[in-house]
Parts: sequence; structure tokens; C-alpha cells
Amino acid sequence: VQLQASGGGLVQAGGSLRLSCAASGSIFSNNLMAWYRQAPGKQRELVAQITGSGSTYYTDSVKGRFSISRDNGKNTVYLQMNSLKSEDTAVYYCYGQGWWGQGTQVTVSS
Repeated sequence: VQLQASGGGLVQAGGSLRLSCAASGSIFSNNLMAWYRQAPGKQRELVAQITGSGSTYYTDSVKGRFSISRDNGKNTVYLQMNSLKSEDTAVYYCYGQGWWGQGTQVTVSS
């Protein structure tokens, strides 16, 4: 398995979750890593990305609530999600170097 995502679950609106994605070294090493999500009936969308040097990007709907980070020693990228809303409900996928993780379900109840 090249990318292994974990950390999804069911949470009430306003709550928090942290997603993790462990990657093989060849994918992770100094490369851009990203989190995408896909809600039912919608296209997959980019949520956040982080470069090898730590520069980040967030889609407007999650700015100020989500934070992407990476641990280069563990080849792992994280997505800290705070102040979750029902519209954040989706399957979340990590992505790197053409590889997709298996997806982890995040469900936010209102």
C-alpha cells in the first residue's frame, strides 16, 4: 500500500477530527502531498495541499478551520479539521505523486 489514510469518523457539528496519511518514502520524500474530498453526487475537490518545503494551500471553504501538516520523519501528512460543518461530510482521500489513498469517511451530524 502506497498511501494509507486513517482518522475519519462520525462527529457532531463544531467538533474536530484529525486525518492521517502514511506514505511510502518514494511518494512522500520532499514532494507535494494533498487531501481531496468527495461528497455524494459531487466531484472530487482539492481541500488542502502542502509542498515539501511546507507551503500550504486551502480551498476557501476550509480556510481558518482546517490545517495541513507533514512529519517528514514519519512520511505522514495530517489534516486537522476543526469547527466541522455538515457540508464537510465526504470521503477524504490523500494524494501524492499520482497515488491515491483508499479514502476515509468523515460524517458531520448537525
